[in-house]
Amino acid sequence: MLFKYKAKTSAGAIIDGEAEAINKFSLAAQLKKKNFTVILAKEIQERRSYLRAYLEEVLGVVHLSEKIVFIRSLGAMMEAGLSLSRALSVLGKQTKNRAFQKIINEIERDITKGSSLNETIERFPGVFSDLSVAMIKAGEESGKLSESLKVVAEQLDKNYQLKKKIRGALFYPAVIIVAMAVIGVIMLTYVVPILTSTFKELGVELPFATKVVIGVSSFLVNYTILVLSLVVAFIVAIIFSVRTSRGKRILDFLFLKIPLIGGLTKEINSARTARTLSSLLTAGVTILDALNTTKDVVQNSYYKKVLEDAHAAVQRGTPLSFVFNHNQDLYPVLVGEMTAVGEETGKLSQMLLNLASFYEEQVAQKTKDLSTIIEPILMIVIGLAVGLFAVSLITPLYSVLGEV
Repeated sequence: MLFKYKAKTSAGAIIDGEAEAINKFSLAAQLKKKNFTVILAKEIQERRSYLRAYLEEVLGVVHLSEKIVFIRSLGAMMEAGLSLSRALSVLGKQTKNRAFQKIINEIERDITKGSSLNETIERFPGVFSDLSVAMIKAGEESGKLSESLKVVAEQLDKNYQLKKKIRGALFYPAVIIVAMAVIGVIMLTYVVPILTSTFKELGVELPFATKVVIGVSSFLVNYTILVLSLVVAFIVAIIFSVRTSRGKRILDFLFLKIPLIGGLTKEINSARTARTLSSLLTAGVTILDALNTTKDVVQNSYYKKVLEDAHAAVQRGTPLSFVFNHNQDLYPVLVGEMTAVGEETGKLSQMLLNLASFYEEQVAQKTKDLSTIIEPILMIVIGLAVGLFAVSLITPLYSVLGEV
């Protein structure tokens, strides 16, 4: 459940916020760990349209936030003493997503028949990741399933927050670029043709810039279907090429080399690698299995290759830090050094957790800075585009006025 709350901090300040919890008591316990005292808590009723509910059921869409709430709630219920099947039954009734409800009910039936939780959720790879399966398996084998579920929920939540920050940073530039494109098309297809006919009537000599603008406008107006077809074909080609291994590798390379984005990409992948490895090692997964699972979690193909090499190297007895240190073009120096310290002291999982927290904070700060940097750049680009467009169309009019 999602709650909106008002709480008092240890310093006496009153804050407002939102958090997910099973009930108000669970919310109060969560906030107490942060030294917050709950003053008011109200459940936010999610409005689900019939269309959205239908699409979720047909397409089997389960949002990441729903998975986080499910896993966190399951861990909390088991810690409170409920049996696994009973907890699943309660959660199946609570979820509003019909597709997810069916999956939870199937999991409950399999558990009742004697299957283990990791074997059951492995049947739903589109919903539960390899990371979740591996950690839950380790929790069942060690008898610490509720603790493993908490770690899985925390891991998913960190990834979710990271994605939200990145999307938030890119949302504003994306909106501006789309708006510029739409306004540009409208100007070229509606405004410029009117001015073109005016210029023809006046018989004025047109500058080169004006001729270019009029030429583009005429092409868009006369070949609208062709232009739309080319745009659609280009988008489809990009989507299909990115899905190929070669296309994906080219895209991954560009993300690593583009100014501003490159550094952010390296820190995001460093944070994911460190947190995933830390979570798996803490849950009792072997280092080799942890590297295999982490390889599936990172998205960039270059990082996947490094983790493949790391698996082979560790299997031969080479320290993990050695691999990180020999790939400093992808993993910053700090990753190799901290990993080496963790291996030497026997606290590798803790060191990796510290690394993950550090890089997640760096990413959070850089995404804020990215928005600040991109905004003036976009303003300059918009200004130049508008200026060039205005000059190319106004210059002929000035020449006419000069003759008069």
